Parts: sequence; C-alpha cells; structure tokens
Amino acid sequence: MTTSALHLPEEIEMQKSKTILFALAASVTIALGQSVLAQATSDGRLIPHASWDCGMPEGIAAPERGDLVLEIEIPLERAIDVGQTQYGMRRVAVGLEGSVKGPKFSGTVAPGALDFDLTLGNGGIEIEQALVLQAADGSYVYVRTAGTGPSARDVRVVMDFEAPNASEHAWLNSGEFVARRELNAAARSLRLAVYDVSRVAAGAANDISIVKPADVAPQPWGYRLKQASEQQAEILITENVTLGPSQRVGESKRGNRNIIPITGGTVSGRITGKVLMGGADYQILSPPATIDAHYLWQTDDGETIIVRNGGSFGGLVPTFETRVDGPYAYLNTGSYLSSNPGRGEGGVALVFYESANAR
Repeated sequence: MTTSALHLPEEIEMQKSKTILFALAASVTIALGQSVLAQATSDGRLIPHASWDCGMPEGIAAPERGDLVLEIEIPLERAIDVGQTQYGMRRVAVGLEGSVKGPKFSGTVAPGALDFDLTLGNGGIEIEQALVLQAADGSYVYVRTAGTGPSARDVRVVMDFEAPNASEHAWLNSGEFVARRELNAAARSLRLAVYDVSRVAAGAANDISIVKPADVAPQPWGYRLKQASEQQAEILITENVTLGPSQRVGESKRGNRNIIPITGGTVSGRITGKVLMGGADYQILSPPATIDAHYLWQTDDGETIIVRNGGSFGGLVPTFETRVDGPYAYLNTGSYLSSNPGRGEGGVALVFYESANAR
C-alpha cells in the first residue's frame, strides 16, 4: 500500500470541506451581489450636499424609475489618474466621437467630451461632465452634468441640456433628466443611460443624504471672478491653443451659446508642456459676452493640470487643479489672471499672469 493510498480518506474529507466552503462562498457572493444591485437601484432619492447640489437640491431620483430617453456611448481617447488634488482623488477622461440614440433624438457626440470623477475620503463620489451632441438634423446641444453618490455603487448624474430654443429639440431644455453612468477605463468606454424622472413621485422613506468630509475644500461649479483691485503681475505661462470649428447652439435657455473645441497646443514659461485634445471654450455671446474654457495641460515631466479660464473680456481668471504632492501644487492655491485671447497659430494665444492685490 502506497503512502498516497494511506491518506486517501483524509484527502476525500478535505475535498468535501473545500466543496462545502466553495458553495458557502458562492452563496455569500450571490447574496452580496443582490445587495449591491438593490442598493444601485434603490427607490430612495439621493439628497446632494449643499456644496454640490447638482441642480436638484431636494433630491435626485433613481434614474431607472423614470423613462429611458437617451443612450449615449463614448469611446475614450484617454483616462487619467490626476492624483489627490485640493478637492479629493481626481480622475479625468477625454472622449472621442460617440453616438446618442433615443426615441426623440439621435445623432453623435462630438470628440473632446470631458468626464471629471472626484472620489472623497469617505468614499463619496462627485461627477462633472461637459459634452456636445449633434442631432441628425445638424443642430448642436450643449450638455453639462453634475452627479453625486454615497459610493461608486450608486452615482446619479443630473443632465442639463442647452438645445436651440427654436428647434424640435427644445424639449430638452425644460425636462428633469438623470443618468446612470458607466465608465470603464480599461475598455476606454463611457456610457450614459438617460431617464426622464419628471413623473417620479418623491418619497422620503429611503432617502440618502450625501455627507462630505469637513476637512476638504468643496470643488467649485463656477469660475472665479476677477476682483476690482487685481492687477496683472509677473508672467506665469504663455500658451498657444489650437481650435476646431465652432459648434453653434444659438439662442438657448442661458443665452446665445457657442462652443469652440480645443484640439491641442503648447505651453511655455514657468511650466512647459502641451495642451491636450479635449474640452472647449463654452461661450455665451449674449452681452456681456463671457468665455468658460475647460481643458487639460500635460507637462513635459508628465503631470496633468486641469485648467479653467473664464469670465468676461478684460476680466479673465484662470484656475487650476493638480495633485497636492506634485511639483505644481502651488497652482492650486495661487491667484492668477489671463490676457484676452489673441491670434495664435491654428487658434488663439494667451498669457497667464500672477495676480497682484488679490484677496
């Protein structure tokens, strides 16, 4: 009798134990999966934090309780882990040309869509997106979204559309729309399933209030406004930004909207690098005209810097977001001013300055 034969009964018992453990683990996994799914499709509303109310401060309904109106698919040109910034753990994705379809609207998503994902220290999520849709009839629709969730399992994105007032798509301007967002960085894909929740009844029984850590600055929704006392001081950088053809929405609910896509460019001065494809100058041409450019720099040493430059002409203010433990962290807390855009190679040229007398 061999040694292995002597231990055969023990091996059988061990195999039985493994089988029982596997079955138990499988049942636990299934139960957990059902629990996660239930949480992701909870009937309760999410009550946003006041600092990031997503345009629905009284509560964001579970999108699946509404009626599906649009499905948006966007392949990603890149997905970037920016790192821990002044607002939380930041990730950014840049879209290529995508598609949108629904019973009342179909068309494409313009290249350059931006998806900003912020994870807070307590696991909470905040989302901001900017994208441009082009309908089958050639009309442009600007979309800016804000989303939130207690964790990655249940993130709800409120869709804010700006469609031409005089078009057949004007119904998008006044609805209540919430999307479920699926971003797969490995597969480089972004999907938004958009629902009309205007007829979803409110109910407080299962509502969840979003809580944010008290020791982290809230991210802003708007751009910083120039103060009357501020003056341009030393030059920070010079940039040349290349642009694509205008995407004119026209008269919409916030005025005469025009969008100029950002396709690339260069940065020189105290910071050297390039402007990445993605984002745009989201302009309002109604007097007084304002610009709101949102885009990305990639420095020569591999850092990613989120740039926002907004305001009226003569009062443009750039702000920045980058990792707090990186070489450009000073941008997060500094005060800066921008020149008006001038003619540049393939687009516009701008100079950013340190701000004197900023409070």
